[in-house]
Amino acid sequence: MKFKKALITGITGQDGSYLAEFLLKKKYIVHGIKRKSSSFNTSRIDHIYENKTYNNKFFLHYGDLLDSNSLTNLISKIQPDEIYNFAAQSHVGVSFQLPNYTSQVNSIGALNLLHAIYDCGLAKKTKFYQASTSELYGEIQETKQSEKTKFYPKSPYATSKLFAYWISKNYRESYEMFASNGILFNHESPRRGETFVTRKITLGLSKIVYGLEKCLYLGNLYSLRDWGHARDYVEMCWKVLQYKKPDDFVIATEKQYSVKFFVEQCFKYLDIKIKWQGKGLKEYAKIVHFDIKKYPLLKKNMKIVKISKNYFRPNEVNNLIGNANKAKRLLKWKPKINIHQLIKEMMDTDLELTRKSNLK
Repeated sequence: MKFKKALITGITGQDGSYLAEFLLKKKYIVHGIKRKSSSFNTSRIDHIYENKTYNNKFFLHYGDLLDSNSLTNLISKIQPDEIYNFAAQSHVGVSFQLPNYTSQVNSIGALNLLHAIYDCGLAKKTKFYQASTSELYGEIQETKQSEKTKFYPKSPYATSKLFAYWISKNYRESYEMFASNGILFNHESPRRGETFVTRKITLGLSKIVYGLEKCLYLGNLYSLRDWGHARDYVEMCWKVLQYKKPDDFVIATEKQYSVKFFVEQCFKYLDIKIKWQGKGLKEYAKIVHFDIKKYPLLKKNMKIVKISKNYFRPNEVNNLIGNANKAKRLLKWKPKINIHQLIKEMMDTDLELTRKSNLK
């Protein structure tokens, strides 16, 4: 029996690690590219690497999307059936501070992968998935954003991803390559990076209840997002490459919530009652009721959430919600995990992580 081979860039990240697990269960041979680092950066995939079940089925390679020669050599050696490009500088706020680096990795990185496939003579064999983003829509042109909604990127991150989106379509049309874009709306999990707002909230509150921090500082509470679970979304990424032809698909839950709602639901799960006061940069949440036996380090009227102008973007995207009808219709996909299940999983994981850290 011949097993399919997949190459995943960004395999040490949230999406890459979940996709690796998913593909291995599908009996794929999985190769991953990770950057050389002076510190260990494989915590999300260590459990896979150490699992003897996946001996000779899971391989890691050092690489960099900006090193086109190494990509060509690696792809030529592996001869993958599918390539999933998750590697990116993916933090919107950071992209304003590192616009050149963000643009290089996200734009030229995708181009280097596509051209490596072409140079290796694999244009008719290897399917390519480009992880695109809802940030492409930016300044909203339509109430729900679909594959036909016009793009209006509002950050260096979104602009760099727009190049990757279009260069994937260009190689599809120029070389008849199976290159598809998945326009992923916000997707979270316990493996989300700690600087992203959802993980910042769940980890920050966990540290507060264990007395490691006093307050959670946030930016725009009123940004509206379409939040799903990364585990659901990587299945959709796979489905995109199993479709009969290359195409572009929105991946979204079609439900929308504010950052403030996410915060409130986390407190509700913790059984801590809060009250919001103030407006603008002076808005804050204080504790009005809690179980002192459960949370002995908390205090009534403690200001537990405050707003900081440092966490506002120079160019805010306030309102994103996807229209995933095309994916539902053609790929028979729909998300399984709702926002309350997502919050429970993230809070439980970060509470346990913080408890163990506190014991050291």
